[in-house]
Amino acid sequence: MLLLALVVLGSCGVGFWWLEPRAQTLGDGPWLAFTTAATVGYGDIVPTRPASKIFAVFVVLLGFAVLSLVTAAIAAMWVETQERRMERDILHDLHRQMQGLRDDIAALRRDRHDPPGSD
Repeated sequence: MLLLALVVLGSCGVGFWWLEPRAQTLGDGPWLAFTTAATVGYGDIVPTRPASKIFAVFVVLLGFAVLSLVTAAIAAMWVETQERRMERDILHDLHRQMQGLRDDIAALRRDRHDPPGSD
């Protein structure tokens, strides 16, 4: 996911560097892409041409999509961790119950084989 975000940010940065005359250095492009995708918009560099404004809309939508994917991946990892913990607790409880049943069966077998009054 992080690699995807970096690739998207880098690609959008190159796109802004190519489309926007105010993005004068190669570093300005990714900076503009980041501030646009994050919807921060510091205002130090802003899209001025129609093509770069349209591209900015694309970058915002792409930023939302990537952020949604990252958020979903984090949520999925958290849910998976919780499910594993619940499964482990259930298995531990079942093991404890099975051990109790084994003890009960062993006691019943002893009682069955012991002659009456041998207590």
